[in-house]
Amino acid sequence: MMEPLATPAHYLVLSAIIFCIGALGMVVRRNLIVMFMSVELMLNAANLAFIALANRLGNMDGQTIVFFVMTVAAAEAAIGLAVILALFRNKPTVQADEIGLLKW
Repeated sequence: MMEPLATPAHYLVLSAIIFCIGALGMVVRRNLIVMFMSVELMLNAANLAFIALANRLGNMDGQTIVFFVMTVAAAEAAIGLAVILALFRNKPTVQADEIGLLKW
């Protein structure tokens, strides 16, 4: 019997790499759109880890959690883009450093 080409460990390593790319994008970039995409990358990395572990354990618990994470991500995408558009209407920039609406 041949061993599969990709094991759950491969998927977990890929998930960790994708999560680190998302975290690095959040820390390094100041563009709100890029920061928003970085959060989505981190959520997808967590989803990949949940699916890999659910497959390894042979149950559906991880896939159930992924369903809820995707629901939260969809709501976050709708609300996040609405907030970014509202901020852009008040101040025509998407740079997080230049938006200081909550400051005195």
